[in-house]
Amino acid sequence: MGLLSFVREAGEKLFGRKDVEQAKADNAQDKLAELNQKAAASITTYIAAQGFDTSGLTVAFDGASSTVSVGGVVADQATREKVLLCCGNVDGVEHVNDSLTVTNPEPEAQFHTVARGDTLSAIAKTYYGNANAYMKIFEANKPMLGHPDKIYPGQKLRIPA
Repeated sequence: MGLLSFVREAGEKLFGRKDVEQAKADNAQDKLAELNQKAAASITTYIAAQGFDTSGLTVAFDGASSTVSVGGVVADQATREKVLLCCGNVDGVEHVNDSLTVTNPEPEAQFHTVARGDTLSAIAKTYYGNANAYMKIFEANKPMLGHPDKIYPGQKLRIPA
C-alpha cells in the first residue's frame, strides 16, 4: 500500500500532539525522541485494545513528519486495513507508512474520508447505490466504530468491495 494520508487534527487523542509540535518547534531532539516512543507505545496499545493480533507488529512514530510506520505480518487484508486505520485515525498523525505483509492476500478495500454532514447511510448510497448497506461499512470498521452514528469529519473509513 505504501503511504496513506490522514487528517492530522482529527482522531483519537492518544498522545499530546501539542507537546510533540512544541518539541519540534524548540528543536528539542531528546524530548522529541522520548515523545515519539510514547506515541508509538500508545498507538500499539490502541491497536491491541481493538482485539487485533499485534504479535510481531512494529510501530514507530516520527513527530517531525507526523508519520507512523507500521510493519510485521497480519493474517488477512481486512486486519491490515484496520491496523492502518488505527494508526492513522489518531490526532497528530498525518501519514502512515505501510510495511505490513498479509499471509492470506485478498482484494483491497477502498477508503473514504468522512466529510461534515456524512452519515454511513449516505456513504453506503455513494459506494453501493443502497443507503441500507450502511451496516456493511459499520461492520467493516468494527471495533473502531462503536455505533453507526458515531463518525466524525476527517475520520477515514474502510469501504469493502
